Amino acid sequence: MSKLHGALCLRLRLLEVRNFASAKKILHAVGADNGLKKPISEIASLLGENQVQHNVMGKVFNMLFIAYAENIRFKEALEVFDYMKKDGFEIAVRACKVYLRATERQKRYDLLFEFYQKMVEFDVKITVYSMTMVINGLCKLGEVCKARRLMDEMVSKGMKPKEYTYNTLLDAYVKEPNFAVVSENLREIKSERLDFYVKSYTLLIDEYSTFSNLEEVERLFREMEEKGMKSDFRVYNYMISGYSKIGNVKKAFSLFGEMTEKCFFPNSHTYIALIKGLYNAEQMQEVEVLLNEMQNKGSYINQVIFSMMIDDYCKQGNVDEALRLLRIMEGLGHEADANVYNIIATRLRKLDRYGEAKRLLLSMVDRGVALNLLSYTTLIDIYSKQGNFVEAKRTLNEMETKGIKPDTATYNALINGYCRHGNFVDAKRTLSEMEIEGVMPNTITYTALIDGYCKLGNFVKAKSTLVEMETKGVKPNTTTYTVLIDGYCKKGIMKEAYKLMIDMEANDLIPDVYTYTAFIDGYCKQGKLVEAKRTLNVMETKGVKPNTTTYTALIDGYCKKGIMKEAYKLWIVMEANDLIPNIYTYTSLIHGNCQLGKVDDALKLFNKMPTKGLVPNVVTYTIFISGLLKEGRTHEACRL
Repeated sequence: MSKLHGALCLRLRLLEVRNFASAKKILHAVGADNGLKKPISEIASLLGENQVQHNVMGKVFNMLFIAYAENIRFKEALEVFDYMKKDGFEIAVRACKVYLRATERQKRYDLLFEFYQKMVEFDVKITVYSMTMVINGLCKLGEVCKARRLMDEMVSKGMKPKEYTYNTLLDAYVKEPNFAVVSENLREIKSERLDFYVKSYTLLIDEYSTFSNLEEVERLFREMEEKGMKSDFRVYNYMISGYSKIGNVKKAFSLFGEMTEKCFFPNSHTYIALIKGLYNAEQMQEVEVLLNEMQNKGSYINQVIFSMMIDDYCKQGNVDEALRLLRIMEGLGHEADANVYNIIATRLRKLDRYGEAKRLLLSMVDRGVALNLLSYTTLIDIYSKQGNFVEAKRTLNEMETKGIKPDTATYNALINGYCRHGNFVDAKRTLSEMEIEGVMPNTITYTALIDGYCKLGNFVKAKSTLVEMETKGVKPNTTTYTVLIDGYCKKGIMKEAYKLMIDMEANDLIPDVYTYTAFIDGYCKQGKLVEAKRTLNVMETKGVKPNTTTYTALIDGYCKKGIMKEAYKLWIVMEANDLIPNIYTYTSLIHGNCQLGKVDDALKLFNKMPTKGLVPNVVTYTIFISGLLKEGRTHEACRL
């Protein structure tokens, strides 16, 4: 007798004496033991040999189905389910619930929905609880619309959803967020005289706070109180954050007081929200008072609070405030870690404030903070952009000596620097080095090389690099094609540029504002203003918004042709679209006016630049001085 046969026989005897608990344990062991794994047909055959009655066999199969599900053997469980339906055995609703719960616990939401479809197909009774599990699974998969259709379908069959069903959907809608659908769901919950959960209220308050709909936040909060629901510190945090965001610091502090009166202890998020509100209101002294008060009350101001605030300011582009906060942090006796320094240094680098970024990173060592991969990569990127490859290589060697392995971004910084300075021998050598070290080049690596070759006008090398990257399985992106297109456009080779755009779109890559701007600039440089204007219309038709550079290229084209009326029209359109003219826009208009002898109009533009925070450059001065001299206004030219 086989081990499986013995287990089944023992199981049947236990059923006969109605010892269901022991019988279940035996089948659970069968479901867990790989050594007892047999096809369901073989198990059915063994039961048949023992002349088991149909209803008893059904109980065995149901228990075996449950055992497989509880042991996460979903494939075997489904084989049992399919066999039972094929041979007309009744499937217990409880057994189905066990399978649904098991797939939900394992986050196998795909299997959960597939099994629900089987239940529907075989007309197995579906409870509200089962349906809610399936709806929750679909929501987790991001299939919120499908979840909603499922609920509507069940309602049409006479099943009445419970509070937890609606709240499951509500939670998913709020996370989307789709407030039109949220409102509809809220109306349905109210029409069914059902209540929200505390969790649903909390989620709604969080989302409405995020979008500064504080009137709705207040209403939901008071509704919770009227229903006797106990809110928690998170609800207060969301409201404090919302009011701080819109600048109502007084209300935020009022809620802070209410929060502490109810014995909810504020956490780091509470203080961050209040501090941000004070910062935004430029109440720096109050910030320091709050920070000191937190320390006096024993509230630990950790690095996480400062790091989050510094990161937030850097993301907003307000790096000077981040630096000031760093000084406050250090003044309170807190040492910044590498993450804080990296956040600020990265933002300074992106703003081309290389000197400050280097000093900040190098000061880490003096303060006993070790440079990490990101710190070294940022330094290498700065040195490379400045053309200081001796320091860049020294920094690379230092990080390797300290056991820090360079990654793709590190090598990319060097390669990009070499390409910018026309040193392609070292760029290709670095590419070979990184591959030898097992660091794979990516799209950014090859795009830097292609851009460098284009700037040199070496399109044969640029195109061969494009082929090389594709051969190595690295996919070009929109930027890759755009740098090539821009290179051709700058050289006036518009036909080749257009061919590349066709290839680009054939590869399912969508041209962006930089792609179209390259074409517009190329046409304008050739004096083909009709084609340039047509390209502007095409990009707008396709939903690509022109930027300042786009308009400036077209304005420059009209100015060089002396068509100032069209240039000024574009200026007006540009400002109407909330785009700010830059130094190149002003310089183009000054040039156009000087060419036509309209020096007074040029002077107005020249004087307007400082009021807009723009400093005329060498080109601007040269053009304007030439215009003045041409009109015999030597005295004014000398004063400049």
